[in-house]
Amino acid sequence: MPVLDINEIRDILPHRYPMLLVDRIIELEADRIVGIKCVTQNEPFFQGHFPDFPVMPGVLIVEALAQTAGVLVLKHIEDRHRKLVLLASITSAKFRRPVVPGDTLRLEMKILKRRASVAVMAGTATVDGLVVAEAEMMCKLADKEEAEALS
Repeated sequence: MPVLDINEIRDILPHRYPMLLVDRIIELEADRIVGIKCVTQNEPFFQGHFPDFPVMPGVLIVEALAQTAGVLVLKHIEDRHRKLVLLASITSAKFRRPVVPGDTLRLEMKILKRRASVAVMAGTATVDGLVVAEAEMMCKLADKEEAEALS
């Protein structure tokens, strides 16, 4: 049983298809979370990346990690519908193996440092126990109205 299903994730994150890249949350602690992304042939990015050898773009694997982190940051905030988790930086991103249709990504994120509106996190994406990607990133919690006014 998932800790959070897709409907509960949609209630926390503002992302929607085709950019919602977390299907369920299977573990959730105060400073750690594990999400799942089921990669299918129907993903829109596979049409052009690459038609003869479909590979999930690394940047989308990092985005899936970031969205998993966003669930962790937003889950326990009362006014989360008025907040956004914005990616502030990505460091040490490494890609070890291709992710292809049929793979199930296990997305694990841990908080390394946390302040009122900033969190530094490290994450690993695995498929069948093998590391496919890892990254460290900084996320900033922002007021949704202020962020929209800046855009």
